[in-house]
Amino acid sequence: MSADDAPEPDAPAGTDDEAAPAQLFGEWDVTEIEFSDPSTERYVTVTPIAHTMGRHSEKQFKKSEISIVERLINRLMQTDENTGKKQLATTIVKDAFETIHERTEENPVQVLVEAVENSAPREETVRLKYGGISVPKAVDVAPQRRVDQALKFLAEGVYGDSFKTTTDAEDALAQQLIGAANNDVQTYAVNQKEEKERVAAAAR
Repeated sequence: MSADDAPEPDAPAGTDDEAAPAQLFGEWDVTEIEFSDPSTERYVTVTPIAHTMGRHSEKQFKKSEISIVERLINRLMQTDENTGKKQLATTIVKDAFETIHERTEENPVQVLVEAVENSAPREETVRLKYGGISVPKAVDVAPQRRVDQALKFLAEGVYGDSFKTTTDAEDALAQQLIGAANNDVQTYAVNQKEEKERVAAAAR
């Protein structure tokens, strides 16, 4: 038998023709996330990376290139008690995602995206001065600011539900995300969004 007729060696065990797609926390697929709000879609980045080590921190508008999951983690750190504790905040988000999947049987990344979309205010008020008198004026909110505000409301809701209470932070986060994804007005983030839009409507 010639060398040309020799059988090809078997492929090493455990290898596939195509590499498996990367998953967030090694568990959640981020390739088929659906968006219902086209205005904020470009500012809600979904990647399997939860820690970029401050790669985009030098430029203000580069923050939208960071994963929405990491931005949520960073928001959870912005309290006196949790400043700088990124590993702890990451663990809280990871555990909350597992709780969300157990309760809803949905991809928790999809739930987070829906929660951000439902918590993002479309209008707010600014103060204009006319002859020394401050007058509130309703203005549209820029899409990037809408995402910023949604993450802020979600983090504040988690802090309020878990600080000096028997509720764990991961459970509080899971409740906030599920409630906001369902557009539940009883959820802090959705309630704050509705309040901002109500005040803006009165100032038109």
